[in-house]
Amino acid sequence: MAEQTHVLFVEDDDVIREATQLALERDGFAVTAMPDGLSGLEAFRANRPDIALLDVMVPGLDGVSLCRRIRDESTVPVIMLSARADSIDVVLGLEAGADDYVTKPFDGAVLVARIRAVLRRFGHASGPNSRPAEDSSAPDGGVLTFGELEIDTEGMEVRRSGQPVALTPAEMRLLLEFSSAPGTVLSRDKLLERVWDYGWGGDTRVVDVHVQRLRTKIGQDRIDTVRGFGYKLKA
Repeated sequence: MAEQTHVLFVEDDDVIREATQLALERDGFAVTAMPDGLSGLEAFRANRPDIALLDVMVPGLDGVSLCRRIRDESTVPVIMLSARADSIDVVLGLEAGADDYVTKPFDGAVLVARIRAVLRRFGHASGPNSRPAEDSSAPDGGVLTFGELEIDTEGMEVRRSGQPVALTPAEMRLLLEFSSAPGTVLSRDKLLERVWDYGWGGDTRVVDVHVQRLRTKIGQDRIDTVRGFGYKLKA
């Protein structure tokens, strides 16, 4: 029997927490549900889940701060839950290292689909040594060099001026997409489809924030913005 995917779910609303936990368990997930950020952090460290589902507004340690703590220790995928699609909390969560977000109130089927999409694209693994899943759109084996940037597409390692660069699974997949077609403009919609597995329109803020995070790690001038079209990696 296949091992269950373990979800850490942090939500302070008792009704939402219990209903969502039951829905996820019906879909075959093992769920650890916590009511606040501090207990969520303890549960994360104790259980090392496959994915973390964090509400932005939880007591003790808010969801954004909890995401930062998790990201300091692990590349496990993180999905934020936000009550408002236009809230600054969405951007703050993504900047803190979240891979995706879902707006409340959410449909259970949509939430499950997003969880599975993240796991499928970023790998069913957790912990500091987890790596993104392989993908046919990634470049073939070898080390790609772009100025001071080196990308080992087999070892999933990145170096800048000889120093290792720590990337989250989403950042690594994004960089692989850019490096597979250097100098080619990739639209936000195309990146959403290829990196986040959105077969339908998604929020392009996810792409924009991840590009900004990637720039801070590999060099601000390495990725160009082509206004009205998207982004491209300098060849």
